[in-house]
Amino acid sequence: MTSPALPALPEESFQRVLCVVAHPDDMEYGTSSAVARWTARGIDVGYLLLTRGEAGMPNPPEETARLRLAEQRAACAVVGVKHLTVLDHPDGVLVYGLDLRRDICREIRRFKPDVVLGTSFEIEAPYGFDQADHRAVGLATLDAVRDAGNRWVFPEQIDDEDLEPHSARWYIVPQVTGPRATHGVDITGEPLRRGVASLEAHAAYLAALPNHPAPADFIPKFTAMSGKAMGVEHAVLFRAHDLQAPPDFATEEEQD
Repeated sequence: MTSPALPALPEESFQRVLCVVAHPDDMEYGTSSAVARWTARGIDVGYLLLTRGEAGMPNPPEETARLRLAEQRAACAVVGVKHLTVLDHPDGVLVYGLDLRRDICREIRRFKPDVVLGTSFEIEAPYGFDQADHRAVGLATLDAVRDAGNRWVFPEQIDDEDLEPHSARWYIVPQVTGPRATHGVDITGEPLRRGVASLEAHAAYLAALPNHPAPADFIPKFTAMSGKAMGVEHAVLFRAHDLQAPPDFATEEEQD
C-alpha cells in the first residue's frame, strides 16, 4: 500500500520565521533552500546564531570567527535573509541552560516570528551522533518558544528592554529522512539552486574539512529522496507542531 504524500507546510499561515542554530553553516545543509522559497514569497526570515563558529577551523579562533561570519553573511544574501543576529557563546562547549534560553527568548520577543525553526536535540541523527552544540541549542530553543510567551519568565526583558511576550504559532524541526516528518516544502528549481549556492558561500570553511563533498553533488541527492515523500522532485521535510491547535488525544483504539 502506498503511503499518502506528506502535506505542504501551510505557508499561508505565517509571515515571519526565526531560525535558531548553533553555528555559521548550520542552515545551509538543505534547509536554506526552504528559506529561499519563503523569502521569494515575501516571508521575512531571520537567523539567530548562538556562536561565531570560531572552533570550526584550524585557524586562530578570532580569525576563524571573522571568516565564518563573512561567509554566513554571503550565504544569507543568496537566500534573501536580511536579519542576522550572531551571539558570542563559546563554540564547541555550549551547555543547555538559562543563558541559552534567555538569549533565544529575547530574539523571539524582538523578531516576533509566526514560526520558530529549531534543531534536533536527540543524540543520534540519521548520519551518526549529532554534535553537542546542536543538541544544546535544539533543547534550549524548544523551551524558549514557551518562555517567550510568558511575561513572568525573564521579566527583565519586558521591564527593562521594552519587549513584550510573544507566542509563535509553529515550532518546526528539519528532518533528514521521512519517518518522523509531518510536512514538507517543495524546493524544486530555483529554491534548490539558491540553497546549494548558500552552502557554496562557506567556501573557506568547506575547504578546511577533509574530503567534504561539493554541495552540488550531495544536496540535490538527499532533497530528491525527501521529495519522494511529498510527491515532488525536491523537498525539505519538517516535523511541525501547531502550538495553537487543540491537543490531539488519541483514543485507545487508535493507540492499539
